[in-house]
Amino acid sequence: MASNAPVSGSGLYADPREDWLALRKEEIIDPQRPIVDPHHHLWDRGGQRYMIEEMAADIASGHNIVATVYVDCRSMYRAHGPEAFRPVGEVEFANGVAAMSASGGYGPAAICAGIVSHVNLLLGEDARAVLEAEITAGNGRFRGIRHSSAWDADPNVAGMYATRPKGLLLDETFRKGFACLAPLNLSFDAWLFHPQIGELADLARAFPDTKIVLDHCGGPIGLGGYANRRDEIFAEWKASTRDIAKCRNVVVKLGGLAMRLLGYDFHEHPKPPSSEEAAAAWRPYIETCIEAFGPERCMFESNFPPDKGQCSYQVIFNAFKRIAAQYSEAEKTALFSKTATDFYRLRPA
Repeated sequence: MASNAPVSGSGLYADPREDWLALRKEEIIDPQRPIVDPHHHLWDRGGQRYMIEEMAADIASGHNIVATVYVDCRSMYRAHGPEAFRPVGEVEFANGVAAMSASGGYGPAAICAGIVSHVNLLLGEDARAVLEAEITAGNGRFRGIRHSSAWDADPNVAGMYATRPKGLLLDETFRKGFACLAPLNLSFDAWLFHPQIGELADLARAFPDTKIVLDHCGGPIGLGGYANRRDEIFAEWKASTRDIAKCRNVVVKLGGLAMRLLGYDFHEHPKPPSSEEAAAAWRPYIETCIEAFGPERCMFESNFPPDKGQCSYQVIFNAFKRIAAQYSEAEKTALFSKTATDFYRLRPA
């Protein structure tokens, strides 16, 4: 059995602890509502395993998950061959998981119905050949890439991203690679920290025909030098969020808020948070995003397993459902399934 001591492999999130999470069980709110989970990872490394079996078990805990989207996490890159093409292995892996899911042996949800992997856009125009290889490997499921631009001068924030280049989204060569996406009908997942939202807005305005999703509510920070400044940081994040929402080619994923990055210490409590507690903490961020983007450009995400360090699959979607209770039926449908289905062009079951 895993230890109850809170730990963090990345610094930005706490490692999941099944025994601790089991201390909180909840009845499922609105259990019949179809949900597309548009952001999760799968990996088996560093003593952590989160593969189709673990994902299927979380899904089976009660919410009506109909489909999921796998997102880049450097899993199963090829060990050999040209460096630029090694991420193709991740697409092959995720497509294999999708085939396993399609057998029906892991529950009714279409796991990895959409696949987002990685291509190094600093390849410039040469990125196109890698993108085409990933399209082939995806067998009709590949939808786009994520090239993380997360960077901060504070090493306590940057964590494993400390060596990433500053200003990546503004780089001329990166943008030549980025220009390869739209002609191939591919989207871009943007993972960054909130001080970088303005750089993404600049990129979005330069490429208005490229579909972009802002991951994890734009990565608001509450660690390191940003700690104990929540009201001030919230105001800065809110202004940046409202600005980028003016870019009609950008949508936002509502989640990633159960990482340590936000500055909450739920993972250090004797018991996991209830959905009421989680909803109270996350509501200002999620409501700000929905107000800025509109429900038709917002989608709830699990961000599992990183967010599993602070709450269970039951609790995270119950919290989302509590926050969404004020919205109309059509708006709830957008938030929980339609926006994700449309953005990632998922096929109905």
